[in-house]
Amino acid sequence: MKAFNDLADFSNEEIAALLDLAGRLDLHPEPEALRGKVLALLFLSPSLRTLASFQAAMTRLGGGSFVISPEMSIHGIETRPGIVMDGMAAEHIREAVPVIASYGDAIGIRAFAQRRNIEHDMNEIEYTALTDLIDTPCINMESAMNHPCQNLADWKTLDDLGVPANGGKLVLSWAYHPKALPLAVPSSTLHMAAKRGMDVTVLRPGGFELPQPLMQKARAAAQASGGSVTETDDRIEAMQDAHVIYAKSWSSTKHYGDKIADEDLRSELIDWCVDDPWFDNAKEDCRFMHCLPVRRGVVVSDAVLDGPRSVVIHEARNRMLAQMAVLHQMLGGPL
Repeated sequence: MKAFNDLADFSNEEIAALLDLAGRLDLHPEPEALRGKVLALLFLSPSLRTLASFQAAMTRLGGGSFVISPEMSIHGIETRPGIVMDGMAAEHIREAVPVIASYGDAIGIRAFAQRRNIEHDMNEIEYTALTDLIDTPCINMESAMNHPCQNLADWKTLDDLGVPANGGKLVLSWAYHPKALPLAVPSSTLHMAAKRGMDVTVLRPGGFELPQPLMQKARAAAQASGGSVTETDDRIEAMQDAHVIYAKSWSSTKHYGDKIADEDLRSELIDWCVDDPWFDNAKEDCRFMHCLPVRRGVVVSDAVLDGPRSVVIHEARNRMLAQMAVLHQMLGGPL
């Protein structure tokens, strides 16, 4: 495996093999599998689970890792293209990335969207500009529109729960948040569930529709796998017979890049907080998923998050296991 950038790059059979490997590594550890291997981790945006889970994964497989972020550089790292560097930063990302990559056998890169122009972000301009600088095997640790490590872990979580692929219903629901957040998790979660073959309903208020190219990508994946993709702003309709609700906040696509207009639109939507009544028409054992971090009492109530429906801790642990499988194949050999 040379790159892990998007689940769309892999067949369902290849994904199943990775998930089988993740399960085997959990039950039967291989502490020498990546002995002597080094993973470089470049974080241009903050993280808790992604950072800790990758470091834990490499350690469990016998390898090592190191972390670089702009805040850690004593020189400061400039990321803007075409800039005259007469300010505080003494090093440019165009030199930093190849150097960092040269110290590792693989590199993970996390670079959020700029969230100024939606077409720019959908084309993954920022992330691609970085990966074009290197030929080291690369893992997308979250870009403007993709979070494949989270997606692989979520697929495993759905399998672990016994949620059916064909015939299973996942509701991807927008939830209130005081800030405009990136589209990476909702857009790639939508595609993951559709690719798995599920019936996916995007539940969102007006102005927060996911971009049509992303919806079309998901519908194509669903058609190939026997699933479906619909969208609505009707909560009761969306939650009917749902097996899973996956809550996530994201920016208004109607006012993308316009902070004030986005704030005005979301300010009237504070009732979009997942609570017990949301599950009235769902399956009896409908589960709550979220990628974390999550704001209690804002995105979801304490009653749901601390209750038996919530699988967020199991979901988070699966990040480490899924990434162990990716690293094992990328650095250790064939499945």
